[in-house]
Amino acid sequence: MIRSIPDIQTFKQKALQWASAFDAVCYLGSNGFKDVYSKFDTLISVGAKNELTTCAGNAFDQLEVFRKQNPDWITGFFGYDLKNEVENLSSSNPDHLHFPDLFFFVPQYLIIINGDQVEITTDDAEVVFDQIQHQELHQQAQITGVKLQSRFSKTEYLNAAEKIRAHITQGDIYVTNFCQEFFADGVSIDPVSVFLQLGQISPNPFASFFKWKDNYILCASPERFLAKRGVKLISQPIKGTAKRGNTQTEDVAIKQELRNHTKELQENVMIVDLVRNDLTRSARQGSVKTEELFSIHSFSQVHQMISTVVCELQDDISTIQAIKNTFPMGSMTGAPKISSMQLMEQYERSRRGVYSGAIGYFSPDNDFDFNVVIRSLLYNATEKYLSFHVGSAITYHADPSKEYEECLLKAKAIMEVLGQTSLNDEKPKKRPSDIIKGMLSEKEADEYHKYLKKARSEWDRDIGRD
Repeated sequence: MIRSIPDIQTFKQKALQWASAFDAVCYLGSNGFKDVYSKFDTLISVGAKNELTTCAGNAFDQLEVFRKQNPDWITGFFGYDLKNEVENLSSSNPDHLHFPDLFFFVPQYLIIINGDQVEITTDDAEVVFDQIQHQELHQQAQITGVKLQSRFSKTEYLNAAEKIRAHITQGDIYVTNFCQEFFADGVSIDPVSVFLQLGQISPNPFASFFKWKDNYILCASPERFLAKRGVKLISQPIKGTAKRGNTQTEDVAIKQELRNHTKELQENVMIVDLVRNDLTRSARQGSVKTEELFSIHSFSQVHQMISTVVCELQDDISTIQAIKNTFPMGSMTGAPKISSMQLMEQYERSRRGVYSGAIGYFSPDNDFDFNVVIRSLLYNATEKYLSFHVGSAITYHADPSKEYEECLLKAKAIMEVLGQTSLNDEKPKKRPSDIIKGMLSEKEADEYHKYLKKARSEWDRDIGRD
């Protein structure tokens, strides 16, 4: 069923509100940004006819089978810790969100929007259209009472960044993406409202609202990880960030400074080389090339330096294998890739989870498109735990204090949505689960966490009966 909708923005909001009642939702929105590789303005995948939920081990193999069994549209995400399957790596930092490493589903309802044209694919498309049209939009709620903390105080971050620079001086790595988590406990939010507000403050071309049961990813990403169009693979790594100016003259000057900044150019070209190397594992010989280098793209909050690397896919390489061959994306790891990931596991204080992963789709023509999960708020509604990571590239020329400020710049839109103007710079107290994980093995601690959760649920139930 195809309909022309005069007020398409209102329809998108109603469709998202309608979709959010389901356990599986993937909303992909471009916010009006287009490039030569765009296929649609918005895709909304709702309800799971079939699904795959798994963790690192043989997740890519399982997805290969799942994809062959479901060759139509499927949507889902790859978590960063699939790195442990791709390479001989491990993750032992605390995880407070509890997403799987991989989740994909075959949608019960599929909505694709281009311009003012809405296409709904399902057996009862007319019914779905009427249900969406009759939605009464909820008023967007202002968030109060959120007290954000960081896993690092500013001093601790600066000290860690200096230690990482020492590794670069020693030749252990050339560049890495050092990430820190900001979090809040005991928080209740309306995920749809927060996502819409984030989109208003920071509209970006690879935005996504993803729901997996009671877990949410509210993503305002500007970055494409990897796409396939026919036999062509496209990767568009971002490395290089600058704030927006207060005036047009200042803005132009900041863009020019970014374009000529030694450190920003250095980190971008190193990641471009890494991406080129990753793509050679899937490419026809001699087909890897850089279509665009050091291009400056402007968004509402920041200017970004983006490069575009492409290749032609070998005939004997599947789409899943092509993704595995480049995962995790170089812009979120560093170079050399394995050494950088090992070091960040040592210096970071919480598991990245879905952050630094990718959200996207596979289409019936065997194309795909996945973003990089950055500028994203993750929320576990059951645990009432809210979290977002931000990272910055550490190179030999990096100034740790400026890298810290860049992290805050990248966090600005999310903090604004959460009603935050500053952060608690005190060292956060350890949660009991963090202490437990330091005493027990990871498996034992996870089992103990499940036991406590079950006991608490039974206690709440019993109290309710009284």
